[in-house]
Amino acid sequence: MNNHWTPSSWQKKIVTQQPVYPDSQNLEETLRRLAKLPPLVTSWEIENLKGQLAEAAAGNAFLIQAGDCSESLEDCETDAIVRNLKVLIQMSFVLIFGSMKKVIRVGRIAGQYAKPRSAQTETRDGVTLPVYRGDIVNRSGFNEADRRPDPELLLRGYERAALTLNFIRGLIGGGFADLHHPENWDLDFASESPRSKQYHRMVNSINESMRFMEAVLGSTLRESQAVDIFTSHEGLHLSYEQAQTRHVPRREGWYNLNTHFPWIGFRTRAIDGAHVEYFRGIVNPVGIKVGPGMEAEELIRLVETLNPENEKGKITLIHRFGADQIANLLEPLIAGIKDSELNVLWTCDPMHGNTYSTNTGIKTRSFDQIISELKQAFKIHGANDSILGGVHLEMTGDNVTECVGGAGKLAEPDLHRAYKSTVDPRLNYDQAIELAFTIAEHMKSSDD
Repeated sequence: MNNHWTPSSWQKKIVTQQPVYPDSQNLEETLRRLAKLPPLVTSWEIENLKGQLAEAAAGNAFLIQAGDCSESLEDCETDAIVRNLKVLIQMSFVLIFGSMKKVIRVGRIAGQYAKPRSAQTETRDGVTLPVYRGDIVNRSGFNEADRRPDPELLLRGYERAALTLNFIRGLIGGGFADLHHPENWDLDFASESPRSKQYHRMVNSINESMRFMEAVLGSTLRESQAVDIFTSHEGLHLSYEQAQTRHVPRREGWYNLNTHFPWIGFRTRAIDGAHVEYFRGIVNPVGIKVGPGMEAEELIRLVETLNPENEKGKITLIHRFGADQIANLLEPLIAGIKDSELNVLWTCDPMHGNTYSTNTGIKTRSFDQIISELKQAFKIHGANDSILGGVHLEMTGDNVTECVGGAGKLAEPDLHRAYKSTVDPRLNYDQAIELAFTIAEHMKSSDD
């Protein structure tokens, strides 16, 4: 691969999963406007996250990367943001309490507006239109106007991301995540959750311990008053990513200032493709989705291409095989990475490999299969002297019915009650908290 790189050098490569805009001049003008706008994140935050990811790779921290499968511009409103933030914080403290490790919180938020699709078009009742590619590309309504790619949506996505980030930073800076006030994170509809009592017993135990330490020290534990919340999204729409890729004063290299932590999807991982070309030139930590069909040799080449200096904290591998395939497919990849002495953080996405459609055509996921893949992942990494340092989830703070199973015993006939996702099914609050307790219990038993 030619080492010469610029933010636009991807345009000379084979590009996939990109929308075709009917007015290219309008697109270019919109991108010029976008490139002049202030960055959404800072290089200091990016470097901070990279250091924490290196800790997770060494087994000294654990990454929880979670949020919506695909954000909606319409959902950029107070209650939706707060609900998702509450669940992420609750899950992280469950993991801290169970594992006694630092937890890195990364939301699939403030930019997860574009989605890869398996086809260019969609046909309904004999009508064929461009496929819906996410809210920064087109709209989900099935008509010609909604499905036409619109460059203005790129600006709307940037604005919504900025509003979301500003609100989250205000909440966190104002003490929303203060352990002295865990009532801030309660969800009204979650009081009857099967894990609710266990969760509140845990919080009370933390509070008692914290008050004891403050009494001994004679001062407030200031570290308990705030947490880091980082953002991530799939870096799919390359023109959008390029527009916010910049040099930063007194730092070397190029930073993608749209997000702290972009990742490469499984469909866009081609070594000679445009996405890998773009990602190899940015300083940000980078995630790589890993799944069936990826051989060890391909993965090694991909990691070496994206991280030629073998920098710690730079590469996170997000494997997503499915409960039925992980036992056969993961171990050779772990061996290849170990033999090549590559620095990576291994995490598990137990969602995407366990998706199926019901007899009535509803896309869903089995909670039992999700749990099974996670447990197998911990076991396989442990048996191969490797560290599973994180989890990658699609979940929501909304009281949805999109995945079957869990303590609430959701069945396929229940899915219609509150199925809201326009793309992939997400864990609801009950399922997300139950999953967090399961991970925490597994981590604790592994350490004992």
